[in-house]
Amino acid sequence: MLAMQWLENTRAVLSRIEETQPASIRRAASLMADTIAAERWVHTFGCGHATLPIEEMYPRIGGFVGFHPMIELPLTFFTRITGEMGVRQFVFLERVEGYGTELMKGYDFDPRDTFWLFSHSGLNPVNIDVAMEAKRQGMKVIVTGSAAAYADQPPRHSSGQKLFDIADVIIDTCVPAVDASVPIANHIDRVGPISTMAFTAVVWLTITTVAELLVERGVHLYIHPSHNIPGDTTARERLEAALSEYKRRIAGV
Repeated sequence: MLAMQWLENTRAVLSRIEETQPASIRRAASLMADTIAAERWVHTFGCGHATLPIEEMYPRIGGFVGFHPMIELPLTFFTRITGEMGVRQFVFLERVEGYGTELMKGYDFDPRDTFWLFSHSGLNPVNIDVAMEAKRQGMKVIVTGSAAAYADQPPRHSSGQKLFDIADVIIDTCVPAVDASVPIANHIDRVGPISTMAFTAVVWLTITTVAELLVERGVHLYIHPSHNIPGDTTARERLEAALSEYKRRIAGV
């Protein structure tokens, strides 16, 4: 069954992450813990389906204050498919140099901040512009993507760099370059991409490590609780506390 083939491929990638990436995850988590302990921000960014890990980590149940999602709608909201804000415009925009630099002008950053980017290929200029600007402003840059699979691919950016070249820490998703993993009869293209599963696994492997490090330092976490559990009479209060803390910290960004 093709469904079982997809599941097997996904399990294989998750196993490779487990076997090869713990040290990188720990280094990234340590940088993020330093940032959050200083009441600064881990800024998170991706384009296209690489925005899904951004939305997964915060805000959501089990996430906590310290992660600042940066999602540029023209680079992600293409569910109309064609027409305004469609797929063709997205594919064009993510390859335009300078777009990411202009995007970064809309925010205030601090050298104590950390910047976490997600990109399967690491090739598209908008991500590279964002990462270069983050480094210029003194931030540590963490990149999650399929670094090994794209190691031999030529860059698309005039700097001659790929996103992985700019990173202080790389967490490799271990996903094949083609991403879609299941061949089907009488077709060139495959179905069943697995990069989203890998991204999500890296998100929670990393964030749970950040939480562990912060708690060891005595830092209080403002966690988003589940507010749908019967009998939990303080869930709304804890949610409001987290949102109030986020509002307090985000004022300068």
